[in-house]
Amino acid sequence: MAKFSPLMALPPVLFVGLASLFIFGMNREDPNQLPSAKAGKDAPSIARVTPLGDLAPLDDAMLRTGGVKLVNYWASWCAPCRAEHPQLETMAGEGVTIYGINYKDKPEAAIGFLNELGNPYAAIGADEPGRTALEWGLYGVPETYVVNAEGEITYRFAGPITVEIMDKYIKPEIAKAAE
Repeated sequence: MAKFSPLMALPPVLFVGLASLFIFGMNREDPNQLPSAKAGKDAPSIARVTPLGDLAPLDDAMLRTGGVKLVNYWASWCAPCRAEHPQLETMAGEGVTIYGINYKDKPEAAIGFLNELGNPYAAIGADEPGRTALEWGLYGVPETYVVNAEGEITYRFAGPITVEIMDKYIKPEIAKAAE
């Protein structure tokens, strides 16, 4: 009969531990969401973003006046940004104010992207060096923030907005921010 070694118990213990982490991760309400340190706080300044061609420029006052708005970070080189674009167009067509911040992109490529797919943005700016994105806590593009009428971030979604995400998370968060 073979003698029991503590090392023999290691594979089953590791398997149970990894399986537990997997099950926990799969049962989270929204597995795409990463925590945001900015939720409930004033939206950071966008004073450093630069105009993008002759498109309507962004300014800080836009974030702190009016109703609920979305701030969407995007780039022309970002395939998921292309995939989410129809949902942004849909929301803009429904009257949602969306401000765009083009991230680490060449201006001519960004303008070409909008000329090809349409421009859902009420105003837009470019953050070519990415400094403003750092202040917003950006993980990567695309990323969308819901900002209430007082200029506070109420919700953040990292990743492309699909039809399901738009209906299940973004629109309800816009409605909550309007209350």
